[in-house]
Amino acid sequence: MESKPLYLAAVALCLLSSAQAAPAVSSRDSDTVISHCRATKYWPGWKGIKHAFIFGDSYTSTTFNVTGVQPTPTNPLGNPPYPGYTASNGPNWVDYITVKYNASLVLTYNIAYGGATIDSDLVAPYLPTVSSIAEQIENEWFPAYASKPATAPWSSDDTLFAIFDGINDVGNSWFNGVPATTTLNNEIYAVFHGLVDELYYAGARNFAFLNVPPVDRAPLTNVQSVENQAEEKADILAWNKLLINMAYDLKQTFQDINVFTVDSNAIFTQILDDPASNPLTAGYLNTTAYCVAYENGTPTEDYFDPSCGIPVNQYFWLNSLHPTYPMHDVLAQKVVAQLAAGPNIC
Repeated sequence: MESKPLYLAAVALCLLSSAQAAPAVSSRDSDTVISHCRATKYWPGWKGIKHAFIFGDSYTSTTFNVTGVQPTPTNPLGNPPYPGYTASNGPNWVDYITVKYNASLVLTYNIAYGGATIDSDLVAPYLPTVSSIAEQIENEWFPAYASKPATAPWSSDDTLFAIFDGINDVGNSWFNGVPATTTLNNEIYAVFHGLVDELYYAGARNFAFLNVPPVDRAPLTNVQSVENQAEEKADILAWNKLLINMAYDLKQTFQDINVFTVDSNAIFTQILDDPASNPLTAGYLNTTAYCVAYENGTPTEDYFDPSCGIPVNQYFWLNSLHPTYPMHDVLAQKVVAQLAAGPNIC
């Protein structure tokens, strides 16, 4: 089907763009995760977080290089200069949680890489040089940061580990059909779980997982058939269910961890349905299409090209797959709200 090369092309395009809470009962069979659980001794509250290690794809990447300038109090994101090279035509959610919604000084090591899948051997990225989540953790984080060097003196009780992935895993495989993707997703999650296990044994205790947003509504898919849209949406929902299941499995296995899940799918859906529901996105006038003149990024965050009818930041979609920065601002706001409320997997 034509959807696969289109999806991979969209990923390539983005690279051209620039505290404790009361205990609660939870169930992995529930469609909704409870708001908060009792935190373990390793969670200092959002105000106590001093370091954040982030893994993901183009929705997360700022093009940080682990061998470059490291985060410092005067430059908390290290390299490249803020906001980095993002796919949002401005700051992305990692930028915002570090410099806008931080409750303390947070040094952020954003190892995410545009186009990433969990494991390139299971779902191939658009280029073989893309660093998968497995490679981000095993080939970059472990050599650079597991030893707690002077450039990143993190500890189990002052550090957040966040992973936002799955968009490319789903996008590069949903068209294979339900039987194939069911088997594939289970294989992916076996690897995913193992990677988190590795981080745990290295000392990680605080984990945040963001699920896959409704990219079935992105221009890349919404121009396809209704059947294709439904098929991708079903795979997204299946992926997101597996994420919740993994979160509960991790908590059962490692009872001293704190696990936060963020429903980016619901957050995006709310804004796509009603941009005015959040003041940060009330300026969106177009939530279904994008303007070709803007798709590779613009000189300023509110740039206006007459051929587009409205400024770039009044489009939800910068290009066929990536939202503009106001949506990232909302996502960051919601991520931090969950972190401030406490873990939500018991």
